[in-house]
Amino acid sequence: MADVGAIAAERLKSFIERVERLEEEKAALAADIREVFAEAKGNGFDTKIMRQVIKLRKMEANDRQEHEHLLDLYKRALGLEE
Repeated sequence: MADVGAIAAERLKSFIERVERLEEEKAALAADIREVFAEAKGNGFDTKIMRQVIKLRKMEANDRQEHEHLLDLYKRALGLEE
């Protein structure tokens, strides 16, 4: 029975170590993304708008159209557009 516990412990340790490595990679990628945005900002681009464009590009075409339609509707309702 001790073998079963040791095997489970080693398997658990393996999962934990994999997650830890992935977390380190995720942190490195986040730092890389921040650097790209900083570079873009240094070249005169608006990073807030860039983030919005990235969000829109991730959306399906139908969802994006619905989002834009509702945004226009809300802006007209609030008098932000004629």
